[in-house]
Amino acid sequence: MIYSALRPALFRLDAESAHGLALRGLSLAGLLPAGHASPALASTVAGIAFPNPVGMAAGFDKNAQVPDALLKLGFGFAEVGSITPLPQAGNPRPRIFRLVEDRAVINRLGFNNGGAAAALARLKARKDRPGVVGINIGANKDSSDRVADYAVMTRAMAPLATYLAVNISSPNTPGLRALQDESALIDLLDAVNAARAEVCPQGGPPVFLKVAPDLEPTDIDAIARIAIERKLGALIVSNTTISRPPLTSPNAGETGGLSGAPLRDLALQRLRDFRTATGGALPLVGVGGIADAHDAWARIRAGASLVQLYSAMVYEGPFIARKINKGLENLMKREGFKSIAEAVGTQ
Repeated sequence: MIYSALRPALFRLDAESAHGLALRGLSLAGLLPAGHASPALASTVAGIAFPNPVGMAAGFDKNAQVPDALLKLGFGFAEVGSITPLPQAGNPRPRIFRLVEDRAVINRLGFNNGGAAAALARLKARKDRPGVVGINIGANKDSSDRVADYAVMTRAMAPLATYLAVNISSPNTPGLRALQDESALIDLLDAVNAARAEVCPQGGPPVFLKVAPDLEPTDIDAIARIAIERKLGALIVSNTTISRPPLTSPNAGETGGLSGAPLRDLALQRLRDFRTATGGALPLVGVGGIADAHDAWARIRAGASLVQLYSAMVYEGPFIARKINKGLENLMKREGFKSIAEAVGTQ
């Protein structure tokens, strides 16, 4: 109710300014009582104990400023980043656009962030705090060797990450999605695994790979096979889309990655495709168009062990994770499941 009252004022600000205000406001989340989710929502994925399946996707907290505040809001995990080796400004503003009529967002940020050194200082400061914090890593736009950038980031971040998310699916860094091609992906993951072994000889955090929804069937099969061969911890399905379903907002013509409600069906289908391609041999994280418990439940029943959101918080407010978790508890009870893990891939 409070957010509903505040939202008109926030929406009078441009989207990026409102996002900055939200990050500053989250410093108050430390005053909130800890969220409580049923033990039935807890699960172990890629060897990590998640208190509930609802996570904050990368992009919200690009510089690792508020992961603990997000956990306090009821998210079972927070993924910070994408972080690149060197600071970069990203693309010119304006570069985030609300599509209110479509409950969507288009962004063309371009991995804007303060770089690895600044994020490392914050992550080291919280090193011994509880909670699942994934670190999403990327490459600098002007890098002459992007695979080397991912290796650098792996060496820097692996000792501090609950899991590492390798992001090669943003549409806003030219050429980045080419790393999803079979030979390039093999080289990349081999470099990441080797770098992780250098700094974490006992194994280190699992590596998750974040893929695009705009993939051909042959791409899906190849990525699934390589991910299994390279013993990844999970696939994150998926990032924003460059496709354009029917939209009604005046901002519909903006370039960039589309997220929010119009991505729901495509992201769900891509999750099903990867479930089929992996044969259930690899955990999946469902992302894209998740706004309520029914969306999350559909993704879980389709094969997602975990789900993530971001754009929906723009429209639903900061307590969306608690609301979805409560709804998931009710759906589990209604359909006779004793744990969230039992429901994964049952439809």
